[in-house]
Parts: sequence; C-alpha cells; structure tokens
Amino acid sequence: MANWVMVVDDDTANLKIAGTILSKNNMHVTAVKSGRAMLDYISEKGAPDLILLDIKMPEMDGFEALAKLRELEKEKGFHEIPVIFLTADDTTGTESKGFEVGVSDYIRKPFNPEVLLRRIDNVISMQSEVINLKNEATIDKLTGFLNKAATGTELTKMCAEKTGCLMMIDLDSFKLVNDIYGHEMGDRVLFSFAQIIKSTVPAGSKNGRIGGDEFVSFALEVSTANEVAEISRQLNEKLLASAKRMMGEDMTIPLGASIGAIMVPKHGNDYTSLLKLADKLLYDVKKNKGKHGYSLYSPELSAGDSSSSVMDIHSLTEILSERNIPNEALYVDMESFSYVYRFAFRYFIRNNINACRVLFTLSPKSGLQDNSFKNSCEDFGNHVKEMLRKSDMVTKCRYNQYYVLISDVRKEFVTSIIQNITDSWYEKNDILNIDYETEYVKNDGSVSPESSLANITIIDDDPFTIEFIKKTLANTGIGVTSIGSGKEFFDYASTVEKLPDLILLDVELPDMDGFEILEKIRGSEGELSSVAVVFLTADANDGTEIKCLSKGAMDFIRKPMLPEVLRARINHILELVMLRQRYKGSANRA
Repeated sequence: MANWVMVVDDDTANLKIAGTILSKNNMHVTAVKSGRAMLDYISEKGAPDLILLDIKMPEMDGFEALAKLRELEKEKGFHEIPVIFLTADDTTGTESKGFEVGVSDYIRKPFNPEVLLRRIDNVISMQSEVINLKNEATIDKLTGFLNKAATGTELTKMCAEKTGCLMMIDLDSFKLVNDIYGHEMGDRVLFSFAQIIKSTVPAGSKNGRIGGDEFVSFALEVSTANEVAEISRQLNEKLLASAKRMMGEDMTIPLGASIGAIMVPKHGNDYTSLLKLADKLLYDVKKNKGKHGYSLYSPELSAGDSSSSVMDIHSLTEILSERNIPNEALYVDMESFSYVYRFAFRYFIRNNINACRVLFTLSPKSGLQDNSFKNSCEDFGNHVKEMLRKSDMVTKCRYNQYYVLISDVRKEFVTSIIQNITDSWYEKNDILNIDYETEYVKNDGSVSPESSLANITIIDDDPFTIEFIKKTLANTGIGVTSIGSGKEFFDYASTVEKLPDLILLDVELPDMDGFEILEKIRGSEGELSSVAVVFLTADANDGTEIKCLSKGAMDFIRKPMLPEVLRARINHILELVMLRQRYKGSANRA
C-alpha cells in the first residue's frame, strides 16, 4: 500500500515540486496551503503516514501548527504523526528548536529529490517499526485486545480522565470447552467473545485481556444500572449464539459471562482499587447469583468490609506521606533506584537542576578479614546515607560499591561534600580504602532523561572531530567512546559487555571506509546488526548523503558541526533509539 504524505506549504511552486517527486515514487500525496487547512483535513479524513511541514507560513507557522496537531492527535486517539520540517532558513536556532518540539527530521529547501525520498523513507520506516514493536508489547495476540500490562496502563488513564463503568468480565464454564472440544476451539471462543465485547460496549471504550478467560472493559459513558444490565444481556445472548454456531446446536455447555461492575468516577478513579472491587463483585455473581449475570457496586454492598471501601484522597495521602522524614538521603535497592533515578533526572532536566553522580568503591586494608570487610562496607553505606541530604539518593550496586546521586549542587562544592564524607568516616574507622569517581551533570534542558542514560561510540580518525564531539556532549550524561578505525571497532564490539546505543561513523577512514563498516555491522550476527548508525562527513556532495541514507544510516551530519545542532540531532535520534529498545524489551517480555 502506498504511503500517504501530506505536504503543507503556502508556496504553490513548492507544493507542486514536492507533489511531483513523491507521486512519481508511488506515494499518495495531499497538498494543503496552511496549518489550519492541515488540521481541518486530518480531523475530517484521518491521519497521514507523514507530514512535510513548512515553518514560515502566514497566520500559523510550522511550530504552532505542530503544537495544535499534537492536541488534535490526543483528541482523536491517533498515533503521533511523524513530521519533517521544510525550510529555507539556514539558522541553527530553528533546527535545534525543531528537534526540541518533536519533529522527526529537518530538510532545507531547495531539496534534492533523492535526499527527500531517502529521508521520508527513513522516518516512515522508523515510525512503522516503533508502532509494530509497541503493538507486540501491548496487544494480546489471540484477541487483539490490550494485554495485561497495557490494560493496566491504558485503563489507569481512562479511570483518571473519563466517565464510565469499569467491568471485569469472566467466562462461565469455559474450561469445559477446552476439555471437551480442545484448546483450538477454546481459542476460537475467546476470539469470538472478544469481538462480541468490542461490538457491545460503546465506541471509545477500552478492552483488555488479563488472564485466560478474564477480560476488563472500561465502558465509556455508561453510568446506569440499566445500561450495565443491557450489556450483560447482550454479551450472554451473543456468546451463546456464537458458541452454538461453532460447536453445533446440540452444545450443552452452560457457557456464559459474569460481570463485576463499578461506576467511574462516582466510586473513585484509581484503577487498581476499582479493579479489586470489580473482582469481588464478579466473585459474588459466580457464587451467589447463579452466574451469567452482573453485580454493580454500591456502598451498601461493601458495608462492614473496610477492605473494599474506596479511599478518599486525604486518606491515601496520609498513608503515602512520610510522617517523620529522617534528615538523611533516600536509600533504596538497585531495582527501585533505577526507577527513582529516571524520574529524578526528568525533573532535574525539566527544571534545569544540576546534579552529580558519585560511585564509591571500597577495598579492605591489609589484614581485614572478609566478613569484617563486608560488615564495614554495609556500615559505610549507612554512613553515606546519614551524611547526605534528604534530596539525595544512595543505592548499593555490589557489596563494596555505592552509587550516589547528589541533587541541586554546584560543581565547586562536590569535592568538599565527598571529602566531608570520607574524612568523617576515617575519624571513626580506618579499615577501608575508599576510591570514588564523579560525573557532574549541568542540566540546561538540551538532553532528554532517556538520552542521558545512553552510550555512543565515535568511529573517526580525526582527533579534532573526536574532541569536539566529546566536548559538545560533555555535560549531557551521554557516555562517549572513541575508536580510530573499523578494525579497532569490531575488536571492541566483540569484547565489550554492552554495545553502544548509537554509532557516529566517519565516511573516510584508513583501513575500511564508513560504507564497508556499516555493511559489516548490518551483516553481523546478534544485537550489533541493529545498532543505530549516523554518518559524519565533510563531503558536501548530495550523492554522498544519498548513499549514506540508502545504506541504512539513521542520519547524515555534515562537518563542520555546530554544537547546538549536533546535540539536538543526537538527542533526537537517541530518543527514537531508546523508545525502540523499550518497546522491543516489552515485546520480548509479553
């Protein structure tokens, strides 16, 4: 199927040029002359695969049009449409701002037809891959409903934002279908029932499968007992009719559906609490009401059962809040620390708060026994926690290593803070050797929290370029490794524990050029074959850019590079890479 590209430009000549190029290459093209026309068209006709959006237009420029587009997508429930900015403006500030607001690429006019096509293909391919991975990570393969993890995520939002009825639905006597007719028939019944749920609840509802024959539905705008009763009646009638079509009219299994239902937000809007109540109501239907029916929550049903009551915000806040906050750092296990750390860095970056990472590594002094050493390491961790502030965080990586995040600190004070920790320890204990490494992070809002956890490898034999890139990324939190040739890189890749998230690859190198290196990377086995690659070159020839993109590179950056443009492009690419990795990991676990 041809890709659908929308071109938005107030210059008729540009619309014709772009339209001709894209149409000749089997793309369906829609051309409009303003941001308002774009929004109206998408609202009425649906979302294209990609938008080429001019920045300088009267009434509504590209930045404003993009912001309004994102609002429309949320309103309509669309995936974010990838947008490529088109502009004749050669100032670096415009390009950096474009990536900050979420464009997928940036092409200057007048554009080379083949460069335009290659970049469009790159963006659409990446978008398609991300959507496919997201579907694999969130969709139940049998029914097409949300899987258990995604159900929790999506219905948490629905319960927090919408009015409706949360229903837990379970099939009655379904085990007999598997026992008598086999699991293949059981799968057919589950698929059919999922379609029945989808056709019975109102449009805009969300449905998930959370177990073998257990389903959850947020029935949008359903607010009365009569509506729930009607949904229950239809589910049971349609299920029985469908089962007899598949298994024969002589099918005697008492197949049906039981429902536990609770109104939202009338009885709360916390999904987890509401689901527990719906589950109890479902059990009540099966145990006391003969199945094939429903039970709708009311406060009277849970009278005397404190475990089933929905708590108000004040009560929950009282439970969650620390009543006596100790004057020390937050000390958490490694798994919990990773979540808190990411949240903290999002906050730091959003609010331009500087931070410092510190890794303490401990070793025993001569004569210290192993057990005593481990006990001393534990004592040191408690000491660090007590010496730092409430706003700092500590975790134990190994028994002799502690990772510390010091927040809101000026660089000149870091040494004195660490010195204070070690000096006060040595005053009481002189049985450990304490080594430490520090990384100071000056947050200026230019790097996303996910990108700040990434690692890149530069393959370039030019010391000036390597030093420039390292200096440009010095305060971003991105790890940078430099390698001078293709042979060195493949030796490095064969031994390193974790491959880079992104490779910056020079075209002209001594032993094998960038194109040969990329071909060897793509032809390798394992994870290396899929590592993202961006070409670097001083060659201004459009043919070189076309060749780079056609070989499978994610981007092409010309030397000499401006710091703000380099940061913006790398940050943008790493955000896509980390998103792809996250969905791929979720899909593998699903």
